[in-house]
Amino acid sequence: MSEPLLRAYVWQQSWRAWLAGRLAAPAGAGGEAGEGVISAAIAVLIMAFLGVTLYVLFKGTLGHANENVNNHIDQLK
Repeated sequence: MSEPLLRAYVWQQSWRAWLAGRLAAPAGAGGEAGEGVISAAIAVLIMAFLGVTLYVLFKGTLGHANENVNNHIDQLK
């Protein structure tokens, strides 16, 4: 086999191996593509849960305060 033909063969095999490595992602590397989106969605869900919780607590506090004010107004009548 001539040297230029051997060099072309080695180059072609190296290129194929490099390309195959780029196209077929390793088992652990494929799952990182959507990490930012998933993290943002989790943060949105946590903030929504906290918002609902604070709304319910605030509504209960204002309801209790409203009852106290109404009782005091009724006593003044």
